[in-house]
Amino acid sequence: MKSLDHLYTQLTRPTSAKLVLLVLDGLGDLAGKEEGYLTPLEAASTPHLDDLTQDSALGRMNPVAPGITPGNGPGQLGLFGYDPVEYQIGRGVIEALGLGLELKPGDLAARANFCTLDADGIVSDRRAGRIDSNHCERLCALLSEQIKRIDDIDVIFRSGRGHRFVVVFRGPGLDGPLTDSDPHCDGRSVGRVEPVQADCEGAKKAVAILAKFNERALSILASDSKANGVLMRGIAARPNLPTFEERYRLRASALAVHPLYQGLGQLVGMRTEHGLEGIESQFRRYLDTYEKYDYFFIHYRYTGIFGAEGQFEAKKKAIEDLDAALPVLLSKRPDVLAITGDHSSPCLVQGHSWHPQPVLLNSPFSGSDKLDRFTETTANLGSLGVFDAKYLIRLMQANARMLGKFGA
Repeated sequence: MKSLDHLYTQLTRPTSAKLVLLVLDGLGDLAGKEEGYLTPLEAASTPHLDDLTQDSALGRMNPVAPGITPGNGPGQLGLFGYDPVEYQIGRGVIEALGLGLELKPGDLAARANFCTLDADGIVSDRRAGRIDSNHCERLCALLSEQIKRIDDIDVIFRSGRGHRFVVVFRGPGLDGPLTDSDPHCDGRSVGRVEPVQADCEGAKKAVAILAKFNERALSILASDSKANGVLMRGIAARPNLPTFEERYRLRASALAVHPLYQGLGQLVGMRTEHGLEGIESQFRRYLDTYEKYDYFFIHYRYTGIFGAEGQFEAKKKAIEDLDAALPVLLSKRPDVLAITGDHSSPCLVQGHSWHPQPVLLNSPFSGSDKLDRFTETTANLGSLGVFDAKYLIRLMQANARMLGKFGA
């Protein structure tokens, strides 16, 4: 039986249309009593989004499936049209690509945090007091100098922002994925890395290599008062994915500041634009590269950060800041514009959640739902209804007149 993806591929035809996906990280939220039953999106002053809403269709999206809380990778891959259940990607792979590392077949990549361990080896701070990027870079250089190779495996480091970095293990016979050593909360011991598939010999070898790595890293970092430990997660090899252009016949650009989202774009074959410092610079790069690409993925990070920290006012302000910059993007309005989140990060939850995120779809063919604001409440009333995020790209293609008629 042929898949629905196969049918979409058969119906897809070239276009000269320009498509933009604008993602406000963790946009969706919940209305709580303490905030007057308003979400940050409802409380924010958003005149430009409001104006856009007048000519748009609205709805809600399940990032994976009802009740499932996604990580950043699955949430974003769903928006690119890749079923996050079928295409499961390790966080280490995404981060490594985003930091400019080229992954070879068989490489194992891990997303890592410097952390603070107490005298008993308990994690007292998963983020090592949020050390700055310079501190992280110095520590990565120290580790790189002293841990170049473990047995027959090369070890490659790349520092990221703040306390974050990436480690790549390169050599024969490695496989994954592996479980995390990160306990994901303070007050617990560092987890034991194990193969996800118990019968995988390559994963067993990788476990032994990582155990030796951790022992050596702890010895090297012992004198640092803040960053004396390492936590790892998303330990996996790069999978084979069909590229975005192969699937959708669209030349795509990733306009993201955070390495994770640059990596997600690269993973599906998007060209990554570097040197971006904020949402206005991202919008201006869209204008500058308008003729080079057909599809633009623009990611805005701050809404997700403040939602995860439970900072209602800061999340509201982040939404207002994006709205203030929106006229730059709209000065060369794309043929199809979708605005949404990659998941919900409600301030009440202080983290990712399973709640459907709101979505706005604007094109000459989207129609108007006759709603005056883009919020969770109005999205509940929109004509798009509630659907899985993996279908958003298909709705964007349809609005770009890219999908031919099915059947006679």
